[in-house]
Amino acid sequence: MDKDLKSNTLEELEYLVAGFEQKNYIAGYIFSFIHVRGVNTIDSITPLSKPFRSQLAEQGYFVSHLETADKLTDPDGTIKYVFKLPESNFTAEHAETAEKKLKIISANSAVSAVNRIESVLLFDDDRRTLCVSTQAGCSMGCVFCATGRLGLIRNLTAGEITDQVNIIGAENKISNIVFMGMGEPLANYEAVLKTVRILNHPKGKNIGIRHLTISTCGIPKGIERLADEDISPRLAISLNAPTDAIRQKLMPITKKYPLDRLFSAVAFYQRRTHNRVTFEYVLIKDVNDTVLHARMLIKRLRGVLCNVNLIEYNPHSGCEMQASENEAIERFANVLTEAGFETTVRRKMGRTIKAACGQLGSVENLE
Repeated sequence: MDKDLKSNTLEELEYLVAGFEQKNYIAGYIFSFIHVRGVNTIDSITPLSKPFRSQLAEQGYFVSHLETADKLTDPDGTIKYVFKLPESNFTAEHAETAEKKLKIISANSAVSAVNRIESVLLFDDDRRTLCVSTQAGCSMGCVFCATGRLGLIRNLTAGEITDQVNIIGAENKISNIVFMGMGEPLANYEAVLKTVRILNHPKGKNIGIRHLTISTCGIPKGIERLADEDISPRLAISLNAPTDAIRQKLMPITKKYPLDRLFSAVAFYQRRTHNRVTFEYVLIKDVNDTVLHARMLIKRLRGVLCNVNLIEYNPHSGCEMQASENEAIERFANVLTEAGFETTVRRKMGRTIKAACGQLGSVENLE
């Protein structure tokens, strides 16, 4: 049982209160006060008796709360929230890892510079999509992504992932949640799935399961595990290349999990869930953006129930790659569309505040 009440599902809270010989409905008060009313202290859960609140506190239970360090707004309306994580969870080993990875800051300043996460709220007509982080940093090392430069600092708890939604949702109506901010969601599987259950629960945020999307760089065992869950959020996979040779240059995970292994997991997932998969494809000039690449991608995707999101590459310090020209993007999209694949071009949003895809955790302002 997690001591942070915000990290527990309703079912876990029911188990908790039973241990204190409390009625089952008491768990519902705790859950709704945290996830609907947004309280951040045990004392604020006023339906609980004072003796029970004292018991919880005495045994080390608490309600976590992220600290908002910054809030930035792009001219296109995109909003980026920067949250500071509790320094008590940031170890000397984390600081040393950050210092070695970045090579730009001292271990003494690593806490303030790296012990943070970022969330992005995107506006598209009436749709408001919140992109949340699942890890501080990331170990996947995708060369086109700024977060990969940080390395993995640590996994976020379910409470820390959920609180991004609670805090931003208190200021804005949110239509969709995508787990595609900092970090690899399937590398923090337990916390991410627990967050999905918390957000989806009718006594909490009650966010429809088809409005929750997990985005992965492609961890086959995680995808197969997700297929066997009793809850089925949408699945998006960052593909970015039609062949192993090209993908390995962009995404080191390909060496461990070649495309044949990844697509075997996708086939298993679709046999179990019958759900469509979204493939995300970052277009990079002279790397993966030609008509030939598009035709090879079509060959790879044949027989897969899917749609494709084409994403403009967003520059950041430490990567010399360039975004594809608009003409190349349009040609690529047209080839896919003509082959019968539902294809969407995701144009740049939030670039001026380093909130665009691949820019989260950017550290050029620290250099």
